[in-house]
Amino acid sequence: MTSPVKTMIAASFAFGVSAAAVAAGPLMDRIAAGDTVRIGFANEIPFAYAGDDGGPAGFVNAITIGVLANMGHTNIEAVQTEWGGLIPGLNAGRFDIVTGGMNILASRCENIAFSEPIATIGDGFIVAPDNPKGIETYEDIKNAGAVLVTGAGYSNIEAAKAAGITDGNIMIVPGPTEILAAVTAGRADAGTGTYFTMQQLANSSGGNVDVPDPNALPEETFNWAGIGFRFDDQDFLDTFNAALADYLGSDEMMAAVAEYGYSEATLPGERTTEWVCANR
Repeated sequence: MTSPVKTMIAASFAFGVSAAAVAAGPLMDRIAAGDTVRIGFANEIPFAYAGDDGGPAGFVNAITIGVLANMGHTNIEAVQTEWGGLIPGLNAGRFDIVTGGMNILASRCENIAFSEPIATIGDGFIVAPDNPKGIETYEDIKNAGAVLVTGAGYSNIEAAKAAGITDGNIMIVPGPTEILAAVTAGRADAGTGTYFTMQQLANSSGGNVDVPDPNALPEETFNWAGIGFRFDDQDFLDTFNAALADYLGSDEMMAAVAEYGYSEATLPGERTTEWVCANR
């Protein structure tokens, strides 16, 4: 039997963003009308991506779909786009929820509403084998005059600039595939994203890149990820957060996310979205 999620993601990929944008009312109104709940994500393994069967994979998708199911919502459509299109697409009504593993940042809190945190996320780097320039932190990159590559819209851009890395030493590409290509080709000395993503790139590289110890990074580089909503869907977000509080860390959730490397160490702790928006 085909699940509603798999059925809808197949339709979404077939018809693209324009079909998803036909109806764009507040989410509660869409649900009342029998429309789908549209979740948007980029290809960010292991956070959110399309799996081998075409269905939504990754731990942020698993958490979101689990919470929605417990709320009674299973009519879900998945819309994949580039990372830089997630917030604009959400606010333009092309989808209703962003599940892409997005860090909660003050700059993003000005544009969208976030759920309560779902994970603690540290930054990571990929470098050439044996790390010839000794890069473990953003400060190491600045001091070496090295070139850093990261993804468009990534929070790592702000972190790099805060450490004093100049615009001329920051290469911005669409996403993880291009980050890996830039480092392996020698166009960049280091690539950065979340530790989860950088470790996945290293695992898939056949030994062409290494991941330095992420614990060398200072506490201020750690972030908390949330699920994004439009401001005018605050009513839905309130009910989502209530269901998330019951689901987060439950046996049901931990079983759903285990295959993606999410463990108890990834749980967000006591930080609230209000605190993260004010401090990140």
